[in-house]
Amino acid sequence: MPKTAAKRPAEPTSPPPLLPADSEDSQLTLRLREYLKQDDIDHIWDAYRFSAAAHEGQVRRSGEPYVTHPVSVAGILAELHLDPPTLIAALLHDVVEDTGVTKQEISDRFGKQVAELVDGLSKLDKIEFQSATQAQAENFRKMLLAMSQDVRVILVKLADRLHNMSTLDVMKPEKQRRIARETLDIYAPIANRLGLNEIYQTLEDLSFKYLYPMRHRVISKAVMAARGNRKEVVGKILDAINQRLKEQNIEAEVTGREKHLYSIYKKMTGKTITFSQIYDIYGFRVIVRDLPTCYAALGVLHGLYKPIPGKFKDYIAIPKANGYQSLHTTLFGPFGTPIEIQIRSREMHNIADAGVAAHWLYKTTDAHLTALQQQTHQWLQRLLDIQSESTDSLEFLEHFKVDLFPDEVYVFTPKGNIMALPKGATAVDFAYAVHTDIGNRCVAVKINQELAPLRTELHNGDHVEIITAAHAHPNPAWLNYVLTGKARAHIRHYLKSMQSTESALLGERMLNQALRALHANPAEIDESAWQRLVRDYGAKSKDEILADIGMGKRLNVMVAHQLMAQAGQQDAVTEQQKAPAKILDTITIRGSEGMAVQFAQCCRPIPGDPILGFINKDKGLVIHTHDCPAIRKFRLDPDKWLDVEWDPQGHRLYKVSLKLVVANRRGMLAKIASGIAEAGSNIDNVSMEEADNSTYTNMNFTVQVENRVHLAELMRRLRKIPDVVRINRVKGSGAEQRIQ
Repeated sequence: MPKTAAKRPAEPTSPPPLLPADSEDSQLTLRLREYLKQDDIDHIWDAYRFSAAAHEGQVRRSGEPYVTHPVSVAGILAELHLDPPTLIAALLHDVVEDTGVTKQEISDRFGKQVAELVDGLSKLDKIEFQSATQAQAENFRKMLLAMSQDVRVILVKLADRLHNMSTLDVMKPEKQRRIARETLDIYAPIANRLGLNEIYQTLEDLSFKYLYPMRHRVISKAVMAARGNRKEVVGKILDAINQRLKEQNIEAEVTGREKHLYSIYKKMTGKTITFSQIYDIYGFRVIVRDLPTCYAALGVLHGLYKPIPGKFKDYIAIPKANGYQSLHTTLFGPFGTPIEIQIRSREMHNIADAGVAAHWLYKTTDAHLTALQQQTHQWLQRLLDIQSESTDSLEFLEHFKVDLFPDEVYVFTPKGNIMALPKGATAVDFAYAVHTDIGNRCVAVKINQELAPLRTELHNGDHVEIITAAHAHPNPAWLNYVLTGKARAHIRHYLKSMQSTESALLGERMLNQALRALHANPAEIDESAWQRLVRDYGAKSKDEILADIGMGKRLNVMVAHQLMAQAGQQDAVTEQQKAPAKILDTITIRGSEGMAVQFAQCCRPIPGDPILGFINKDKGLVIHTHDCPAIRKFRLDPDKWLDVEWDPQGHRLYKVSLKLVVANRRGMLAKIASGIAEAGSNIDNVSMEEADNSTYTNMNFTVQVENRVHLAELMRRLRKIPDVVRINRVKGSGAEQRIQ
């Protein structure tokens, strides 16, 4: 909301007239008196007067004095019975950001705890970002870091967002949609994750109203019409449920509840159905005394109306990750209308509404609530892990959004513990959820005592056991199917670290090659020259410059010239430029450089092939065969390529593409596969052209060989197989080279 220029607060001589601190009918005062002592209330109103003075002259776009906003935020939190420091922080949450008040002043007057909460809520200011999206992501990252230290920060933030959403009418439509989208994508899922059901549903409905105003109006009218049409049926069902429970001596509070509008909209779009096809718009909630009575009530209601198979969920035995517990069942009601019923105890109902905030609201010693707090703490710690592994705010925001999936699957660890994962999670997600080291070293998985691929999607009730190996490490292919933010962040962090290390080693070899070509000894370049070069480049370290060379972001020859200049050898550089240039030394390719060296997919070079290295800004050093058609245009630019050669001591397997023309007979694939295995090779991929009743057919293989000699031996063995007509090695885009 627009406000006037920042100013320092002047102590008022009397309470501001806007909302008198001693007003008997003050709504906030009444809420505070429900659970706080008078000393705490006085302290809160002292914070109100301080806030009112700080915001004096500032107004909201609606024309109201700005202080009405922090008072409303505090009122929302007072309904959750939050402690005085949180309410004071709510009243002061915009003071540091929008006025001249400092964190130290708040600390001196209201205590360090309040100052830390306010600081955690203050947005980033006066920092230039490349885009509004980046600024939003960075603000959000800061908020989550503060939240991970104290969950009350996010409770205030959610109350702040709830009040802003409820007063969004005065904004322009474009801004309404932007704020509503952010709320729907981030804040509503956080409220759901923390178990704040009322706030979650209200945020969703308000976001829906501003994002899709026409759809909101249509569904709202339809719900009101249905409410009238179904009033008689709902009344009969309520009476029947109450009567049957009373007959069985079960004390219960039975209420009707309406599905909120955005939930109806999601069901319509998700299942592609019309409003008239949704039968659970109106459901029933049965609140009983304790946990055993929940199951007793379930049996009674199943005797009253027949349950629909597959529509029963026991969230008491296996609670949701946000602490929600309840029995859900769908029954065939009168007139054949399906009715949804939730059964829960009073404790469960309290937590279902207040979630993690129930700690303050009910001051209970309930063991489940303690477990909920531990789950929330673990989730916040997981956020810290993700942000520490994410290189930038946008990446962190992406990981975090993925981690807020509301639909979950529940699987069992080998020790029988239950673990909740997002729906669609794989065995690798499970491994990282157990522990980062387990994820980094996993090589296989047993699901329900049977070996399965790591990419296998997990389902409810699966027993999952991860098999690890000491020298295993994350595979880049895992990023194609992992779902959780923690798994994605750790895999990316490992790959970036490995690529940086490997690229720095390759870059050092390339730089040394260029220095020797300039008649300089790399060992004679002192550290001070490197420090000056790092400062001039604006780099963080020497390794960063070397990694940039290895990844093709900097030219080794250019860095060599500049490094010699920094080392005081400028004269030698000038003389060298006048003299005929020395040909650069050849770089040896060992095949163990990892991600720093890429072998081109177009020609698939193997030891024994004449090769060239090309510098690619995205991939680093890419190795091609010297006759690869894909590199002809680059040969004209000498800065783009390097002389490279194979290390004769290298031992690893390389992929080669083969095309075979064979007789179209039964058992040919088995014969060829057997021949490849006997030659000590491995099949990486195989494909065949669709049979067209022709006498001959084409088979395409990708096989793994050690070198050109190994490939020749393999091809000779395959030629001895009857009905193999021709074998070609495929190189380049359609170019084929026959090895005799």
